[in-house]
Amino acid sequence: MIVDDQRPTRLGLALMVAKDPQLEVVAQAGDGQEALDGLAVMQAEGTPLPDVILMDVRMPVMDGLDATAAVKRSYPGIHVLILTTYDEDDYAFGALNAGASGFLLKDVKTSDLGRAIHAVNGGDAILTPRITAEVIRRGVRTSPDDQGRDRIRRAFDRLGRRELEVASLVSQGLTNAEIGDRLQLQTDSVKKTVSRVLAKLEVRERVNIAVLWYQAGQDARLMP
Repeated sequence: MIVDDQRPTRLGLALMVAKDPQLEVVAQAGDGQEALDGLAVMQAEGTPLPDVILMDVRMPVMDGLDATAAVKRSYPGIHVLILTTYDEDDYAFGALNAGASGFLLKDVKTSDLGRAIHAVNGGDAILTPRITAEVIRRGVRTSPDDQGRDRIRRAFDRLGRRELEVASLVSQGLTNAEIGDRLQLQTDSVKKTVSRVLAKLEVRERVNIAVLWYQAGQDARLMP
C-alpha cells in the first residue's frame, strides 16, 4: 500500500514497485485516514491486507505518525516503511515510537525500494547507520528513570547468550543476513532468534530492540 498526498509520487512509486514481479501494489491512499478507511474496507470484504505500507509523513487530515500508530494498533502484522527526506528527521524518528520498521528516502532507487520492501516483510528493519546513530543519540525522545531502566534490564536478563549477541547486532542496525555472516549462522536461524528476542522483550518491531538495548545501557553491562 502506498500512502502519500501527492498523486505523482504515488504513481511513481507504484511504477517502481511494478518492476519487481514478486511485488504488487494492492491499494493507495492520499492521507493516513484514507489509508485506515481503506484497510477497514479490505478487512471487512475479506480482501488480503498489504504486507507493507509505504507511508509519507507530512499529509493533511492524518499525518504519517498518527497513521502508523493506528495501523500498528489495529493491524500489527503490517510493516510500515516511512518515506522521508533529509529535513524530516523529527517526523521520521517519531514514527519509530509508533512502530515503523524503518525509513526510505523519497529519492530511493528502484532496486533499493524493492529490496527494502522484501527486507521488512522478512522481519528486517531498514535503518541506515546515520539513522541508527541518531536513534541512539536521541533515545527516541524518552529516557527511562531508574525503575524503568531496571525493568528493561530484567527483560534482557531473560535472554540467552546467543539471543543477547543477536540483540546487540540488531541494535547496530544489521540485517538478518549480516548478523548471520557475523555469527556464522543461517539467516533463518537468525530470524527465529530475533523472533524469540521480540517475544521475550514483549515488543513487535526489531527497531524497538535497539531502543531498549541502549536505554538499558546493555553495551556497558553485557557485551564487549
